[in-house]
Amino acid sequence: MKKQFAVIGLGRFGSSVCKELFQLGHEVLAIDSNDDKVNAISKYATHAVIANGTDENALKSLGIRNFEHVVVAIGDNIQSSILCTLLLKELGIEQVWVKAQNYYHQRVLEKIGADRIVHPEKDMGIRVAQHLVSEKIIDYIDLSEEYSIVELIATDKVSDKTLIDLNVRAKYGCTILAIKRGEDVNVSPFPEDIILKNDILIVIGHKNDLKRFEEEGM
Repeated sequence: MKKQFAVIGLGRFGSSVCKELFQLGHEVLAIDSNDDKVNAISKYATHAVIANGTDENALKSLGIRNFEHVVVAIGDNIQSSILCTLLLKELGIEQVWVKAQNYYHQRVLEKIGADRIVHPEKDMGIRVAQHLVSEKIIDYIDLSEEYSIVELIATDKVSDKTLIDLNVRAKYGCTILAIKRGEDVNVSPFPEDIILKNDILIVIGHKNDLKRFEEEGM
């Protein structure tokens, strides 16, 4: 279903969000006070507008109230990010996702009602670190301080074994959500399904359990 999104702030993060949403077939309103950034993103947005995200009248004139989802991707100006978020929530925007610069910025955003707070650099740093320390980890997603989802590449140790043979949930407390083999993804694997070397196992669990499974089970 096609949705409408507004992205305020067209730095590297905001521009990346715009492009991806637009290429996925959604309507995107791109907003920034810098005309060069607006011009650069214009072919990747339904509408690209030069405007100040902290100007309430400007936001109203753009029909921002018609958008259920707004991404605040304002860069280094924390004050502008906070003010823009506050205005959007006061205008009744249902979902406001905001890029945070640091922990204190996040705390303020939480207080004023941001619906989702994103730390692009921190999240990418975690993923890179996970890749560096283990050749088995393909991707890594933090769900909370305690739980994660990881993509692990199947080794010789688990090759030609079924999920019953591995008994991952009983042994390690983790759950295999899906198995990727080339372009095919088995999102509801049966206990009798066989794992082959180089399959990608998508596993959810407590971080300690995932680490133990990666080190001992794989």
